[in-house]
Amino acid sequence: MTELHTPRLRLHAIDAAEGERIIGRRAEAEDTWADDFPFDGDVIGVTAFLRTTAAHGDQRPFGHYRITRAADGRAIGGIGFKGQPADGCVEVGYGLSPSARGHGYAAEALSALLDVAADHGLSRVVADTTADNVASQRTLERAGFRRTGTFGDVYLYEVSLKTD
Repeated sequence: MTELHTPRLRLHAIDAAEGERIIGRRAEAEDTWADDFPFDGDVIGVTAFLRTTAAHGDQRPFGHYRITRAADGRAIGGIGFKGQPADGCVEVGYGLSPSARGHGYAAEALSALLDVAADHGLSRVVADTTADNVASQRTLERAGFRRTGTFGDVYLYEVSLKTD
């Protein structure tokens, strides 16, 4: 599985070579990026993904995905798992380029990742966001997460997945 599809998005599982292009902000011929992609959050997330991949090998399907808008084929952000599952749980993180925010793309991408987690038998997915990031809080809630607590100025969220 290297690509997930939603009604408006394509989530492509990146590899190390693409990750290096993203953190270097160097698009190649095969890359079609929004003008403000990658943004600083993309670079941070992909850097962590590359460190994990270097230490532990291929992370798929629990790696990092480039979010591409289906309508124009442009990369607009990233989403991924923060490591491999443990005890039926995995953590996710995401971010969109400023020009792509406010359209519901992040919640749509989160739903696709929740499907991956459920398809692999996980029972819970967690995420966090800062107390001042109201947009991210709303995104998590739209994707089915509920706030479970705080840690300083960080709000903790989780969603329980149905397992059959």
